[in-house]
Amino acid sequence: MTAPTVLAAATPSLVQSVDWLAITPVVIPAAVALLVLVADLFLPEGRKPLLGWISVAGLAAATASLLPLRAGDRTTFCLTGDPTACSYTADHFALVVQFLVLAGALVTALMSVTAVRETRMPAGEYWFLLLSSAAGAALLPASRDLATLIVALEVASLPAFALVGMRRGDRLSSEAALKFFLSSVTATAVSLLGVAFVYAATGSLHLDRVADRLEDVPAQFDTLAMAGVALTLVGFAFKTAAVPFHFWVPDTYVGAPLPIAGYLSVIGKAVGFTGLILVTVIAFPAYSDIWGPALAVLAALTMTLGNAAALRQSADRANSAVRLLAWSSVGQAGYLLVPIAAAAYSERDQIGSTVAYALMYGAVNLGAFAVAALVARTKPLHRISDYRGLYAERPLAALALAFFLLCLAGLPPGIIGLFAKVTVFRSAVDAGLGWLAVVMAANVVVALYYYLRWTALLFRTPEDAPAGRPAAPKVPWPVTAAIVLTAATAVILSGAPQLVLRFASGSLFPQ
Repeated sequence: MTAPTVLAAATPSLVQSVDWLAITPVVIPAAVALLVLVADLFLPEGRKPLLGWISVAGLAAATASLLPLRAGDRTTFCLTGDPTACSYTADHFALVVQFLVLAGALVTALMSVTAVRETRMPAGEYWFLLLSSAAGAALLPASRDLATLIVALEVASLPAFALVGMRRGDRLSSEAALKFFLSSVTATAVSLLGVAFVYAATGSLHLDRVADRLEDVPAQFDTLAMAGVALTLVGFAFKTAAVPFHFWVPDTYVGAPLPIAGYLSVIGKAVGFTGLILVTVIAFPAYSDIWGPALAVLAALTMTLGNAAALRQSADRANSAVRLLAWSSVGQAGYLLVPIAAAAYSERDQIGSTVAYALMYGAVNLGAFAVAALVARTKPLHRISDYRGLYAERPLAALALAFFLLCLAGLPPGIIGLFAKVTVFRSAVDAGLGWLAVVMAANVVVALYYYLRWTALLFRTPEDAPAGRPAAPKVPWPVTAAIVLTAATAVILSGAPQLVLRFASGSLFPQ
């Protein structure tokens, strides 16, 4: 009996310890999603709205659970033989992106409470899918191995396909969901092939170990590793809506319920950019001479095509407001790519500029979609011309939308938008990408036209204004709360931009 006892003592345990506090921001929305799914079976139809408020409370609790983690020094799911190789890291980068994701999902939930009830979408399925997607999106920034990264990406994406097609009997919604699904699955398959190639060349899935082993790849595996790096980037480039992987965006946003279009424009992009940052800056720095120029070209093409398409939107065309926001989000994706490309030429701290810009963009773009949801209650065609004279009808909503558009344009009083663009511009200049800085400056000027045209329309006199204008219909308070939250955030950030811009000057990754 002695020999087996000694052998058992010498064999290291294969059971990994779990830091439950570190994974709380992911566990809470996942647990609430299961709770909502089960509760839906027992609640009578008249009590279904309760599921929405349970979901809102769950997302608020998940966001609040980030506070105890603010030191950014927790890791879990580490290898028993090497505690430095961990699959989950709650560092400052992960926490900032998790805040963006969970707070954005909370605003989306507030916008959805009324929409789910009024459009008769199945409440249980809707809230389960939204919470599941939020849990996957919160897991992704903390993932530190390629397998967890891909799983998180798919957990965030698969529910989104169903959410886009949630409006039953709507042909546009079904077509949008099918297009989104087919293109996304193709991109994921390519990424999985890339991950397999990288694993074959390095023998590891942990990002830090992959980075070390790519520094000295045997000659016979160099082509395999290079192909793996390129293919892995394709899936994440698709999620960011970078050209030429952008074609799904306009039709998907138009066909999706408006809160989900806003969710995809912010949280969907956050997922893509987070994955892109992790694989390029942490896992593939040895191949920065490949992905750096490629991302710089993608950034230039994306911002140019997005702004050019937004410029062409006709004010009287149905769904033109949603299409403009969709193409605007493609243009904004180009700006977000600039610091990631710059990191290939200087240092990885450049990605702080992307994080700072994403926080600004998330607040104001969700706010714009919240105002669009308000206007759509009386003008469901989603035309830009429907916003003519909004100030006379709903002055506070018009002022909020004007402020959001000025932030996106980078004009005062939207100071946070201006400063965020300057930090992105500076990252390109510091990295020696002068040509990309020039392209960005030109695109910022082009974007001013369509943002200012929409802003000016808000304050014009309506063409069919009656002598005695009837009172505007009452707005549901959850939609009002979504607008107030996003507007207050944008105002605070414009008054104290250092709250966000400090991420651009500091290191978000442990050294």
